[in-house]
Amino acid sequence: MSIFRRFTACVAALSASMLAGSPAGGSEETSPPRPSAERDGAHDFDFNFGVWTTHIKRLKEPLSGSRDYVEMKGTVSVRKVWDGRAQLEEIEVDAPGGHWEGLTLFLYNPRSHQWSQTFINSAKGTFSEGLSGEFAGGRGELFAQETLWGRSLLVRGVWSDIKPDSHHFEEAYSDDGGKTWEPFFIADLTRAQAADHADTGAQEGSHDFDFDFGTWKTHSSRLRHPLTGSADWADMDGITVVSKVWRGRANLAEYRAEGPAGVVQLLALRVYNPATQEWSIDFATPNAGTLGAVAGVGRFQNGRVDFYDQETINDRAILVRFSLWSVSENEARSEQAFSADGGKSWEVNWRTTYTRTGEPVK
Repeated sequence: MSIFRRFTACVAALSASMLAGSPAGGSEETSPPRPSAERDGAHDFDFNFGVWTTHIKRLKEPLSGSRDYVEMKGTVSVRKVWDGRAQLEEIEVDAPGGHWEGLTLFLYNPRSHQWSQTFINSAKGTFSEGLSGEFAGGRGELFAQETLWGRSLLVRGVWSDIKPDSHHFEEAYSDDGGKTWEPFFIADLTRAQAADHADTGAQEGSHDFDFDFGTWKTHSSRLRHPLTGSADWADMDGITVVSKVWRGRANLAEYRAEGPAGVVQLLALRVYNPATQEWSIDFATPNAGTLGAVAGVGRFQNGRVDFYDQETINDRAILVRFSLWSVSENEARSEQAFSADGGKSWEVNWRTTYTRTGEPVK
């Protein structure tokens, strides 16, 4: 599910009658809940909060028979975001080849009782495919499928030997369907200090979103039945909080609004790519526990960013555009639009006005 369908699917789950026939509805939000007897894993990653020193061994040539590892040392900082429904992990490592940094977002799915992990490398500024899985017996295992050198592989991330002030992490490949695993990334972490939830680092990367930091009162209007010729709109009001993370290379927008359909909550992660000077954006809802399958990509021009994505709605391939711009220091706008003719014409189906509350965040 793309970032934009995830937004509308959240509303569909709140009121099926309001959105009946809407092409942007989603099935994942309306699936029956899992049995209540199943364990709640929402706090499985609580051990990870804080600042850690890490010693890493990375295999230079995985699945080649080589045992030639590169050793690295660095720092890992983990903090709670989105009222505890997600975690942000910032990694800084010094290696023989130079310095590298990464950002990881962990999201919990309360229906499946599983976690997802999405990694972003500072040099690329793009979202990874992500791993998903769960904890059992004090051990966490998250899986994904990946292609390496043209070969389809399984990937497994494992958190083990978890103690108050230390834990072990391994990422491994399997090219035989999970019968055997070869660890290619091994990390031992030792606690350095308690969790620090403030973002005090010096800002780096693009300053395009500087205008957006802070708390905003929002008014949104949504077209109930896009691409049908309908002019039936629904309104909702709420609050959006935008905060700088990863020293300015990324930011988080937490959206909460309420209208006739109920309460809508969203987390948007926006990441800067220094190589292309573009931004990527992806969304999560509380019930999904993962980011969307495809991120939108866009570039700021004259104070406005247009993110584009392609998705399928009711078996029709359409283009999606999500735009955001500043009107003044204390007011901003955003809109979402669909195109069914390859971008020749666009139908706006979601409009939001943002009015700042309090002083701008510098």
